[in-house]
Amino acid sequence: MPASRYKPLVDSLTADIRSGRLPAGTRLPTHRDLAARERIAVVTATRVYAELEAAGLVSREQGRGTFVRDLALPAGHGIDQQAVAGDVIDLNFNYPSLPEQADLLRQALRDIAGSGDIDALLRYQPHVGRPRDRAVIAAHLSRRGVPTIAERVLIVNGAQHGLAVTLMATLNPGDVVAVDALTYPGFKVLARTLHLDLAPVPVTGAGTDLDALERLCAARPVRAIYTMPTLHNPLGAVLDEASRSRLVGIARRHGQLLIEDASYAYLAEAAPPSLAALAPDLTVHVSGLSKSIATGLRVGYLSVPGALVPALERAIRATTWNTPALTATIACRWLADGTIDRLEAHKRDDATRRQAIARDALHPLHYVSHPASYFIWLPLPEDARADRIAATLADRRISVSTAEPFATSNHLPQAIRLALGSTDPSTLGTTVRAVAHTVELDALQ
Repeated sequence: MPASRYKPLVDSLTADIRSGRLPAGTRLPTHRDLAARERIAVVTATRVYAELEAAGLVSREQGRGTFVRDLALPAGHGIDQQAVAGDVIDLNFNYPSLPEQADLLRQALRDIAGSGDIDALLRYQPHVGRPRDRAVIAAHLSRRGVPTIAERVLIVNGAQHGLAVTLMATLNPGDVVAVDALTYPGFKVLARTLHLDLAPVPVTGAGTDLDALERLCAARPVRAIYTMPTLHNPLGAVLDEASRSRLVGIARRHGQLLIEDASYAYLAEAAPPSLAALAPDLTVHVSGLSKSIATGLRVGYLSVPGALVPALERAIRATTWNTPALTATIACRWLADGTIDRLEAHKRDDATRRQAIARDALHPLHYVSHPASYFIWLPLPEDARADRIAATLADRRISVSTAEPFATSNHLPQAIRLALGSTDPSTLGTTVRAVAHTVELDALQ
């Protein structure tokens, strides 16, 4: 198709979408129908839709077709944490906090100010953390079922930084990483930034489809597997022990690195053994205190195979040099004196209470979650549209996330994720009921 005809078709469809003549949720003609209508080749129709998708105007859904997106949602919604107005109820991001935490921070700062060589906190620290801090974290991890030693523990600026330095130190651009078809959005951002090839694996409420993972590893040169075996985000799955052993076996047969993200693992009591316990020679275990204690306390930690320590240390030096000594000191004091254990127990109770509130408010809608997690995955009824629902809720000053930030495959589920940890419990039920009502109304359109 000559450019003089191809571009005007793209421009015409763009204008119809932006003006609202093609409203959000409209199913566009199939590639073949568009080709017949416009008297163009099917390959050219595919090119037209690809350009519209690249511009963020349409979404392609495997087996369903091509749909007009709701343009009211800002770019990066659900991935980029943007400023939230004071009158907006945030069900998009989790930052659960307990009333006592501010007083604990004040007291910790007073104690540090009156102790020892405070000047030391103003100097450069070892890239991987001070030896005594690494020992405290190693003891904490060992109590949590991640047997390790100080020499294999590295302190980082939050779990996200831990994931970043792990990928930087162990993989190269173009390497294939197996990942759940629905996964943590921050990992997607990192993989794209580092030009890694994410290979999606089906995942359910029970965890990763290991049969599909076996087939993938036999067909492609997978270098690493990124997984959340204990409390998957966004589905809340906890992989059982047999499945964990099988996952380790797959990685061992194919010579792959296991990247175990345990950011939400503190919420699942009596979970099966960690991958780091089953295969310490293959596993980088990533965790931290941002999810369990406070998002502003950017302290994370890795437990890694000894052979990887030098490369990871260089990556930490290249990115942030070291974790700030002040925050590391506060975190390690709280780990050592039991404050972290106590706060995490309170948050498990808090999350369980919020799940019960949400369960009552969503009835009879079906959803997927863990009974002690801070989020809910809500598949939508037939014909309901996630972007349209999210935009409607945004107009009502409620922020939610669609499935798009979590999806790593071409199949985009019609679902929304509700983060339960940032809203006052007294208003959570009313807010979730408003979400349920909006979903039910949209399904009738």
